[in-house]
Amino acid sequence: MSKWIKHLKTINHHKWLVMKYCFRAGLYKQGLLHDLSKYSWTEFLVGVKYYQGNRSPNNAEREAKGYSLAWLHHKGRNKHHLEYWIDYSLNEGAPMAGMKMPVKYVVEMFCDRIAASKNYNKENYTDGDPLNYFMASKEHYLIHEDTERLLEKLLVMLKEKGEDETFRYIRKELLVKG
Repeated sequence: MSKWIKHLKTINHHKWLVMKYCFRAGLYKQGLLHDLSKYSWTEFLVGVKYYQGNRSPNNAEREAKGYSLAWLHHKGRNKHHLEYWIDYSLNEGAPMAGMKMPVKYVVEMFCDRIAASKNYNKENYTDGDPLNYFMASKEHYLIHEDTERLLEKLLVMLKEKGEDETFRYIRKELLVKG
């Protein structure tokens, strides 16, 4: 099977998983519109060229070029990425900072992290994988403390209580307030 078909299958599967999770959370529009930019030439061609099947092609492009044009394109168009919410800081001495994300985008980011972990870990996936990935990378994130706290709370809940209880909490408590 060609890399073109493999990459298309990977992004379609990822998009389907995120849609399923967004629907479970009650975020129907976000589920339908999630990651449409991955089908743009800027992102899709990079995905094909650097496809490996077990990690993001953007990481391979970054290793090859020193940056990822596909990632820069993607994060600037998708509000569920914390990097979309980085702006100039109003705090002296901190030139850039993470802005507080609306709750619905934090929930979509949570869904995205589950889907990515399932896509890359396949049959080895556990409900702790999205939390482990977050914890391994959070030190270098520019993320608002409230956004970080909420995302981590959801990821810990997923690991400790599973999908059903976490999505019940999101639907019945979190998004009702948010």
